[in-house]
Amino acid sequence: MKTHYQVLIIGGGTGGIMTAAQLRRKDKKLSIAIVEPSDKHAYQPAWTLVGAGTYDYDETIREEKGLIPKDVDWIKDYADKFDPESNSITTRRSGNFTYDYLVVSPGIQMNPEALPGLKEALGKGDVCSNYTDPKHTWEVLKRFKGGNAVFTQPSTPIKCGGAPQKIMYLAEEYFRKHGIREKTNVVFATPGSVIFGVKEFARTLNKIIIERDIIFKPYYAPHKIDAENKIIYFHYAEPGENACVLTEDNKLNERLEGDTLIAMPYDMLHLAPPQSAPDFIKNSPLAYSDGPNKGWIEVDINSLQHKRYPNIFGLGDSAALPTAKTGAAIRKQAPVVVGNILHLIAHQKIGSDKYEGYSSCPLVTGYSKMVLAEFKYNNVRDSDPLISKFVDTTKEQFSMWLLKKYALPYLYWNQMMKGKM
Repeated sequence: MKTHYQVLIIGGGTGGIMTAAQLRRKDKKLSIAIVEPSDKHAYQPAWTLVGAGTYDYDETIREEKGLIPKDVDWIKDYADKFDPESNSITTRRSGNFTYDYLVVSPGIQMNPEALPGLKEALGKGDVCSNYTDPKHTWEVLKRFKGGNAVFTQPSTPIKCGGAPQKIMYLAEEYFRKHGIREKTNVVFATPGSVIFGVKEFARTLNKIIIERDIIFKPYYAPHKIDAENKIIYFHYAEPGENACVLTEDNKLNERLEGDTLIAMPYDMLHLAPPQSAPDFIKNSPLAYSDGPNKGWIEVDINSLQHKRYPNIFGLGDSAALPTAKTGAAIRKQAPVVVGNILHLIAHQKIGSDKYEGYSSCPLVTGYSKMVLAEFKYNNVRDSDPLISKFVDTTKEQFSMWLLKKYALPYLYWNQMMKGKM
């Protein structure tokens, strides 16, 4: 078994596979390995549709061995420790491996224990999450008979920041189609101050929540869950005195406990669990040790090169990048990492390839409608010039729904995973 590789990749998810496939296409002589413990690879962007009953969960899963590029070694193990000073990593069972260049893309981990009561409640009864079990979301949706349908997200960074509201829009339409909307309060409670950070898309979403009578609760940070009594508690997060104002007629039966704690009963609760970089990243010398990016991989936001170890690159959800954590972002990040590594090999310095923060959030707003939100650093709109020539992506479009449900999964499996885009 080889123990040294020119390029060693941590993580066999979107970032790892894309990087390996593109490197292999550009240089067939490179020795490359991927460290990945899982047998399965999931196309998670479709889990929103699974949770709404309009996509088959089994179609989102493929065998990992079928995705790893030819002539790339698969180290089927967990990365455990990094020693960047000696260009080596330690795995749990397979020992140590050394590298010339290291690419770190292990994704993100769920931390349900960070929200008291969530670990015990998640995936049971009326508490669901498309992030962990979209099939259970669909079961909860089907048996819902009315009351408070609450959709929320944590204060931590999360992958696909739009996902908590996508399932809300689909659920709201489902309730209408099944005659229970009039006896349902659809609530979107978020620690943030706005429905979406990019103003061009926020206009459309604000119009939607008004027209569909969705109750928007900004500054609501989940605090704890009482599953036995079906109550979620929120900490009201807006600074300032007397900022907490409950719904005037209080049709949600909210109650204020203390100065900033709000108790909200629920009959259905969908949430994104608190999330973080994996523990082995947080505890490694590759991560920021303090500050707002503590625990996330310390990389230059344009070159994706590690700030202290020039032969290490980070991409994907675990990298400290001020943009949304999505597969679309990785699609733009991987070519930058690949280009800079190949330039380093050839010229002992990185090239001019830069990542400008592109990310995309396909905001599904119904069973046949979608807003394609594309943006880059500083929440600047960055829509595809070709698509924008024919379609106003700031508005709900049937064509974008077709893109989400059919075109994007095809492109993922047949283009992105094969290093062709």
